[in-house]
Amino acid sequence: MIGRLASIVSLIAPGALANPFGVDSANKWSWGENVGFMNWRDAGSPAGSQGALLYPDILSGFVWCENIGYINLGDGTPANGIAYGNATGADFGVNIASDGRLSGLAWGENVGWINFDTFAALAGQGLHARYDRSSLRLLGFAWGENIGWVNLNDSQRFVAFVCPADFNADGFLDFFDFDDFVTCFESGVCPAGRTADMDGDGFVDFFDFDAFIEAFEAGC
Repeated sequence: MIGRLASIVSLIAPGALANPFGVDSANKWSWGENVGFMNWRDAGSPAGSQGALLYPDILSGFVWCENIGYINLGDGTPANGIAYGNATGADFGVNIASDGRLSGLAWGENVGWINFDTFAALAGQGLHARYDRSSLRLLGFAWGENIGWVNLNDSQRFVAFVCPADFNADGFLDFFDFDDFVTCFESGVCPAGRTADMDGDGFVDFFDFDAFIEAFEAGC
């Protein structure tokens, strides 16, 4: 099996983009005082098929809110290939700066625009909306003109992301992740909350092996 893995790894082009990080199955909540809990993971049918995804520079996908419906974080394809312009409705979404600062707009059909660029208003208090790369979670507050503050900052209910290559979720990227993925792929015995269907197409096949190796080489 190791030899087969080595052969597959050699086929992956260096510098390939990482697969996006999905939302953790337990830590998937933000809170709006006027709208209640907001689920960042389980949008779509089947549940999670359209949930939020985190790329190095942008967010995409949908947040599901029981009281206000879907919030669109962006479609994952900014017009310039790097960051959403947020100048027109055709190119909107939430951006992530190199320091983790969030900016840009999300859209809710029932509530309008939600602004993630709260740095000017809240940075002095350390409460601006941001992504903390060390803890893989969102922090701070976003602002919706029609719904008020969206709280990403709670210590108990928050939005955290999972690195797809850290297959055993132990916080380290090593051969044990490879080993656990191979076991999951071949036998269906997988770590809790994990599946070998890395590309989410409903099938476990070589494309999933390819996707895992791409994520592993790209790192967390």
